[in-house]
Amino acid sequence: MSRGSQGYDRYITIFSPEGRLYQVEYAFKAVKSSGNTSIGVRGKDCVCVVTQKKVPDKLIDPTSVTNLHKVTKRVGMLLTGMSADARCVIQEAREIAANFRFNYGYEIPVDFLAKSLADRAQVKTQNASMRPLGVVSTVCGIDEELGAQLFKVDPAGYFVGYKACSAGAKDTEATNFLEKKLKGDPKFDYEECVQTAIGALQNVLSEDFKATELEVGVVRADKGGLFQVLTVEEVEEHLTAISEKD
Repeated sequence: MSRGSQGYDRYITIFSPEGRLYQVEYAFKAVKSSGNTSIGVRGKDCVCVVTQKKVPDKLIDPTSVTNLHKVTKRVGMLLTGMSADARCVIQEAREIAANFRFNYGYEIPVDFLAKSLADRAQVKTQNASMRPLGVVSTVCGIDEELGAQLFKVDPAGYFVGYKACSAGAKDTEATNFLEKKLKGDPKFDYEECVQTAIGALQNVLSEDFKATELEVGVVRADKGGLFQVLTVEEVEEHLTAISEKD
């Protein structure tokens, strides 16, 4: 924060003279300072989301730590940022999805869920009794009419559909890598989609991950459009395939 902000960073609802909302900007910094980097890639009839799995303490049970969540059977979310805020977001998402199913009798479309989460996030930037949540939500699923869908919702309440996206600590470098990979608008099949996402994370962080250090979630049209988290063995197979290509 520059000295010229003159206390404008204390308020969520007041613009600085430069037209900035400092508390919203700090929410974006909170996402980056979490240290995690996440990648999402949309294929021809599938979507893959990948993130690092970091267990902060050796005494913690690794199975209780996750950034991947199932909203409905067919819609999944990858949450990057503050884990406590992430719990709040996934709870909201499940409420929205359950109410939609109850009112209309069918599963919530991915784009409508992303819009609803963005609406709620935007209200938190204009109401003094709340604060923006330090979380970026990546929402994925298969739409009956539109096919594979990938959306990203940020703390400011902005959402948009992506062919591939990134969030977290090194999102700029990841975006540059994905832009090169998706030049010419290739239509990835399932294997290419997963390996592109994992490969992007490895390239950006300059690490060769073990299968236990990654979380990979996929939605595939040929598997009924169900959201699944890959097992350690399945992730290992993809890591082996990537290393053989290199």
